[in-house]
Formats: sequence, structure tokens, C-alpha cells
Amino acid sequence: MKRVLAFVAILSVASVVGCTSMTPQQQGTVSGAAIGAAAGAGIAAISGGSGWTGAAVGAVAGGVIGNIKGKQH
Repeated sequence: MKRVLAFVAILSVASVVGCTSMTPQQQGTVSGAAIGAAAGAGIAAISGGSGWTGAAVGAVAGGVIGNIKGKQH
């Protein structure tokens, strides 16, 4: 589980650093995926599920929502 959280933390930092030349839609997608992965891993850890599966599902859901939100700007 610690490896999952470390991966999510690295993904979050990389998404913030790399967002300077992105469109709002791309920023929303990356940010949403990072937040979703963190939330998914956390929820999976609390519920006793697989952290990797939770992070993957959360990343996909967050990326889709972030893409839609970024498109509206």
C-alpha cells in the first residue's frame, strides 16, 4: 500500500509541474486523474481492497470528470 501511495504522490507532483504548457482541458484531465487515483487508493485501503485497483479506477473516473470540467473553461 505504501508503494501505491508513493506512486500517487509522484503522479500528483508530476501533474502540477507539467501543467504550465497545457490547455485547460488537458490540465483538468491530468489533475482529475491524479486526484481520482489518490481518492481511489485511499478508499480501497479503507475498505480492504486492492490499492492498485482503486487507484486505477479512481484515475480513470477522475480523468474523465476532469476532462469534462476542463472543456467547460
